Amino acid sequence: MGDRLTHVDESGKARMVDVSGKERVRRTARASGRIDLSPATVALVLANGMKKGDVLSAARLAGIMAAKRTSELIPLCHNIEIEHAGVELRVLEDGIEIEATATCTDKTGIEMEALTAVAVAALTVYDMCKAVDKGMRIRDIVLVEKTKEKL
Repeated sequence: MGDRLTHVDESGKARMVDVSGKERVRRTARASGRIDLSPATVALVLANGMKKGDVLSAARLAGIMAAKRTSELIPLCHNIEIEHAGVELRVLEDGIEIEATATCTDKTGIEMEALTAVAVAALTVYDMCKAVDKGMRIRDIVLVEKTKEKL
């Protein structure tokens, strides 16, 4: 395949990659990102003082739910059987770090699910805090690691 884009056919049209001939393997992915918050907003999050409720629990749950729905959100993304999706949030003085992990045993990867979990968890924090913090910034969403292990 070389440098050829796999989601584009010979005429340049978007297409779904055919994975029918590939083996199922155990795949894992870890993604991370962060949302910058003011110290006052961080204090409210820690005190569970947001009017919309428990920010950390809502963001964790939203991230997991998003991982499970990734193929509905990202065009041409395969619908894979997710065996695990987890989201961890670490509160800092100036924001929240988010890390998501996902696992499957399938013919194609799980990195989009981990990345989607981080993005939606961050968006949930943003939504729940937007009334009190106009300077929030979501940033640094990256794939940290992905693995593939033959069965």
